[in-house]
Amino acid sequence: MRRLVSCSMAVMLFGLAGCSNLSSKEQTMLSGGAIGAGAGAVVGALTGLSVGAGVAIGAAAGVATGYIIEEKK
Repeated sequence: MRRLVSCSMAVMLFGLAGCSNLSSKEQTMLSGGAIGAGAGAVVGALTGLSVGAGVAIGAAAGVATGYIIEEKK
């Protein structure tokens, strides 16, 4: 579990390194995806289900929420 968290953090850190030229919509969607992935990982771990599935579902929900928020502005 610790290795998974370390790898996930490294991927997010390197993935966010090139985000300086993103539009407001893209930044909101990326932030929503990252927050959703983190929340999904926690929920997956606490419920005993697959952490990977929780991350995927949470990230998808976060990106969709970020998109909807930006479209409503």
